[in-house]
Amino acid sequence: MMKKIVLLLSFICAVSITQAQEVKGNTISSKEVPPVWPGCEEAASTSTCFNQMLSKHIQKNFKFPKDYNAEDKGSKVLVSFVVNKEGKVEITQVKGGRKSLQEEAKKNILAIPKMKPGTLNGKPRAIKYTVPFNF
Repeated sequence: MMKKIVLLLSFICAVSITQAQEVKGNTISSKEVPPVWPGCEEAASTSTCFNQMLSKHIQKNFKFPKDYNAEDKGSKVLVSFVVNKEGKVEITQVKGGRKSLQEEAKKNILAIPKMKPGTLNGKPRAIKYTVPFNF
């Protein structure tokens, strides 16, 4: 009887270990990789490099619209976009601020260079981002 119990426990442990390895394998195979900004290909962390390059891009290209006035001060525009499967930027939503503020924010985002697209399981995938513009 004791032999049967030990054998049954061994079998249950073996099945549990096998299932744990399958779950771990699925987690590894479902890794999302962010887009790679031009010049970040060799960076230790392409994600950190992407964020730094995006920040530099926004600062360098930030412009106030010609009709900017005192009422616009403190306005916030949120631009949501994706880096699509081809590595190009597509704006999906713009919220907040007047129309001219939104247009300036959109111009800034649309000037982002083409890049290596993000992937999921090794296949190109659109990756979403949202950037705030404070006027």
